[in-house]
Amino acid sequence: MGTEVQQCDTVALAPEALSGKDCIVDPERDWPTSLDREQQEARLRAKAKRRQRKSSSRDSGRESFSENVDVVVVRPGSPTIRVFDRKCRSGKGRGLPKKGGAGGKGVWGAPPEVYDLEDPSYEDEDAQEGETVYETVVLELDDEEFNKAVTPIIQEYFEHGDTSEVLALLEGLTLGRRKYEIPFLAVNLSLDGKASHRELTSCLLTDLVGKYLSSGDMAVAFDVLLEELPELILDTPAAPQMLGQFIARAIADHVLPADYLEGYKGKVDCDHVRVTLNRAAVLLSMKRGVLRLDNVWGVGGGQRPVKELVKEMNLLLEEYLFSEDAKEAERCVRELEVPHFHHELVYEAVVKAVESMNRERPKRIMKLLKSFWESGFVTADQMIQGFTRVFSMTQDLHLDIPNCYPALESFVELCYLEGVISKQLHDHCPTEQVNNSC
Repeated sequence: MGTEVQQCDTVALAPEALSGKDCIVDPERDWPTSLDREQQEARLRAKAKRRQRKSSSRDSGRESFSENVDVVVVRPGSPTIRVFDRKCRSGKGRGLPKKGGAGGKGVWGAPPEVYDLEDPSYEDEDAQEGETVYETVVLELDDEEFNKAVTPIIQEYFEHGDTSEVLALLEGLTLGRRKYEIPFLAVNLSLDGKASHRELTSCLLTDLVGKYLSSGDMAVAFDVLLEELPELILDTPAAPQMLGQFIARAIADHVLPADYLEGYKGKVDCDHVRVTLNRAAVLLSMKRGVLRLDNVWGVGGGQRPVKELVKEMNLLLEEYLFSEDAKEAERCVRELEVPHFHHELVYEAVVKAVESMNRERPKRIMKLLKSFWESGFVTADQMIQGFTRVFSMTQDLHLDIPNCYPALESFVELCYLEGVISKQLHDHCPTEQVNNSC
């Protein structure tokens, strides 16, 4: 520090010492020769003052610090040193300037935001204060969630057939724009099922339109079914014909627009789609003037009239007596899907055996009943109920068939020997002697 003061004093006295002709120039300084003496002296004085001011401020700061503040020794690595560290200690900074570049010393801050009151996207926060409404937003179901939620509903509907329950369950789901996938999934599942399932699906589509789905949703669903028809054929070869029946039934039930088929004229390149649309057009032309195609699926299970079921059973019995194909007869009965009505089949078979004048017919009918009994297709209850109905109507049958009692007794004996009926049921068979005594 003393050396700096001594140099400053020497410099300050330099102008008086160099007032003569002999001008000594510092060899370390290369002064320009064009500057006059007054400018050189002014520069030297200003420089000396700056050095004195800087040195005095440093000395005063050190003295005040040493006199008034206790010296704190901080060891390296001590937690106390973090107080004086202004660097980010987390190491997770994004490297962006503070306050978006608007902070710091000697700056005016961020520029003010200017809003255009005529801008439609501008909203006055003060005007809307107190009017904020919060709503719970539920996301739509994805593909996996949709299949897990809707597939069991459709499968259970095939068991109970209650469309109101299906509607209540669907209203609890958030489907949004995926509502059209409900008829798509229902039709797709029914193609692999029974004829009664397809009948229930047509009824479900009719009940959903106007309540949960629109005609536009149904049209989109059938458009997607037509697009995926080549893939549906891999699992269900008869898919083109079935889908054509679905379209015809939907148009007849006002589920699809009446001009739905017109939109595909001249725009079909796939042969399978062409078969489907032709099938629908033929059905609609055959049923013109009829409001609904109720019999488009051929069978309706327990929903069909009793007279129609009796007629179907009589026809398949006549076909069996002609062909003696028990498996084909069983297949036809299965398609009727009326296991609770098999007693009517037993009743009609026994009546045909009693009224037949051919001795071979009762044997053929006995073989059919035996086949049904051994395969378990006709249960014991249905078998007993069918024979019991015949036993209770022997008096009426006797009016039309004179030899009703002996023919019935002979047929019951044959069935008992072949194990079709039990001993108890065999003993309940009425005879002509009992009838005369009564």
